Amino acid sequence: MRAVFGMVLILGIALAGGAVYMAKNYIGAYQAELARERAARAEIVPTVEVYVADRALKYGETFTQEDVRAVNWPENAIPEGAFTIDNALWPEGQPKERVVLRAMEKDEAILAIKVTEPGEEAGLTSRLERGMRAFAIKVDVASGVSGFLRPGDRVDVYWTGQVSRSLSESSEVTKLIEPGVKLIAIDQSAAGDSYGAVIAQTVTVAVKPEQVAALAQAQSTGRLALSLVGTDDDTVAGAIEIDQRTLLGIAAEEVAAEVKAKEVCTIRTRRGAEVVEIPIPCTN
Repeated sequence: MRAVFGMVLILGIALAGGAVYMAKNYIGAYQAELARERAARAEIVPTVEVYVADRALKYGETFTQEDVRAVNWPENAIPEGAFTIDNALWPEGQPKERVVLRAMEKDEAILAIKVTEPGEEAGLTSRLERGMRAFAIKVDVASGVSGFLRPGDRVDVYWTGQVSRSLSESSEVTKLIEPGVKLIAIDQSAAGDSYGAVIAQTVTVAVKPEQVAALAQAQSTGRLALSLVGTDDDTVAGAIEIDQRTLLGIAAEEVAAEVKAKEVCTIRTRRGAEVVEIPIPCTN
């Protein structure tokens, strides 16, 4: 009897130990899963619905609501000018068409600088700010920076021509006439997404009316050359003017004027014992 009781006791202790072990494992697994869930929640980033292109969009192409879709975008990484639920791509009461100003790939965010206003055409007028005018400048492979100019770039404009120093002297001068001018088109293209060098014949710049007059005068009286400005360069070039003497380091020569001595003619005459020289007009 005692043997049976001992076996039952041992069996009960074994069962209790097994139950404790299983409970411990269960609690450990539960705590581990709870920790993973908390870590996953900590990694969740707030998102906002942003409109992206549902297909590749080319410059000048008209697109509608069927060509875009809304996706969840990290709230702290939304590009400037993106269209969201709060910034509607097609506001109420306005046309449901826009035109592409810069080519976009599929799933690329639609930005305000890459599309026109609703119902607006994609001409140069849409790229001109208030008070600005478009002016075309003739260029070639040299004056056009070997074809590496793109719409949206900024350039310094240099003029080379003859300048009169006096009534009898003139020299050729190169001078910076317009710094930091913005390009809005190359030949007949305003798209800024072309690849490779393109040798243009004309570039179109956005300038103020008084700058138009200056560039027109410069283009008709001399040669214009463009110098590309770096993307992040915010410096403004000062007054620059170089002539041939400055280029070669030749100092201005001061020519001393020769003053011819006044010629005086005289005759000698004797007055008693004294010889006197009397001035008379020169006949030669």
